[in-house]
Amino acid sequence: MSLESLSSVTSSSSVLPLNITASEGNLLSSVAPPSALPSFVSPSMGSVTHVATSTTHQPITVTQPVPASTHAYHPTTFSPVIPPSKGGDVSMVLPPEIGPAAAHAEGSGGLLGWVKGAVGSGGLLSKVAEKAKNSVDSMITTLDPQMREFLYSGGDVDVVVASDKEVKLSPVREAFQAVFGKATVSGLAAQATMIAAQPVGFAAGVKAAEERILALQSTGKLHPKQPIVAIENFLVEVEENKWYDVGVLMLKDPDREINLHTFTQLTPVPAAVVALAQEDTPNDYPLRWSGLAVTIGSLMASNLQVHHSEWHQALTGVSRREMLLIAAKVLAGLYKNSIGGNII
Repeated sequence: MSLESLSSVTSSSSVLPLNITASEGNLLSSVAPPSALPSFVSPSMGSVTHVATSTTHQPITVTQPVPASTHAYHPTTFSPVIPPSKGGDVSMVLPPEIGPAAAHAEGSGGLLGWVKGAVGSGGLLSKVAEKAKNSVDSMITTLDPQMREFLYSGGDVDVVVASDKEVKLSPVREAFQAVFGKATVSGLAAQATMIAAQPVGFAAGVKAAEERILALQSTGKLHPKQPIVAIENFLVEVEENKWYDVGVLMLKDPDREINLHTFTQLTPVPAAVVALAQEDTPNDYPLRWSGLAVTIGSLMASNLQVHHSEWHQALTGVSRREMLLIAAKVLAGLYKNSIGGNII
């Protein structure tokens, strides 16, 4: 092959790639560049977007973007129960501020004030202590009834019973201590000498109680103004041949000029027993005008085969002490009200 033919081939081969490259560059340049991707990032709090203004000098509007975090939740709204249109005041009332002095006073009156109120008169602890004391006293007196006189003796009330018999002294003491809380009740023997051994009728019974008080005062063992209680049982005929045994309780307080008396319930007495007492009373008995010479208690005890102080229990099921206790409580209550000036 000749040199001319080789050069022609080489020149033709070198021209061809250049043409291809030029044509490819023209093809890519005709494709428009890609558009910008949309931005999903919200602008920051401090960014401010200025809207461009036209040449017509319109007012500039500044927009403050809301933080992205606030769009994640729905804003809360207050819905009052009473609509404002009803005229109600739905504003919130705040408590007044407590100053240092008020806070100190409130703090000091908290626990300390509660303790003072609980311990004070009528407080919780006072009531608990009173109940505990009553429970202990009740247990002691149950185990040893004679301790009642020791526990409840004292106070401002001092009464003497015109008898040394326990059946009369015990109910009067219990009644006065129950009414007054504390009371000193003692007994001294006294006997009516101007009234029959067994009084008959209300007048004779009351007169016998008065004589017991006078007999005790005449001994000189008591202060002239000492309150005295006397008890006397007597017979009363309600209807023909219908006899009842009744007890009178009389109290005299010379210092306060108080004279009181009350009666026990009526206990039926068989007419045959009364007839026997009448037969045993001599016609020349000097005190027959006021009653009988033989007591009903001795005859009833002999017939019922019991002690003369227990015939009420054997006959009716209620002891004489119980009857006297109820009447003595009535007498003590009347006496307490008389001292307080509550009786007209």
